[in-house]
Amino acid sequence: MNINAALIKQLRSEKSWSQDELAIASGLNLRTVQRIENEATASLQSKKALASVFGVAVKDLEHVELPFMQKYEYKTVDIDWKQGFLAGIKPAPLPDLKTILNKEGQEGWRLVQVLQPDILMSARTVEKIVMIFERPVAA
Repeated sequence: MNINAALIKQLRSEKSWSQDELAIASGLNLRTVQRIENEATASLQSKKALASVFGVAVKDLEHVELPFMQKYEYKTVDIDWKQGFLAGIKPAPLPDLKTILNKEGQEGWRLVQVLQPDILMSARTVEKIVMIFERPVAA
């Protein structure tokens, strides 16, 4: 079982005990105390003995995994799309979004957001759809 070795060392230090003194107080072997502090592993019986000698709950001695911060890389894909009242009477069809999304997905990209400029505020006939993709970066 994993144990919070840093906490064991801190509690031992607060009592100004050596590893040998902790071993005597807890009833554990000196080598066991050394292994717990160096390898951060302990049996349930050892955890109980240490919790008792330090006056803490067994659960308090459990190793706590720090949350892993996932990092991402981002990219944008601009797609030209004629639309709006200046594009003509018959609006242009949408681009083949399915193909674009499948291509990016096969490369590990995940669509995060689609942005489209406000067509009412623009007098241009060619607008862009901007797709924002992300994928995790290997640590």
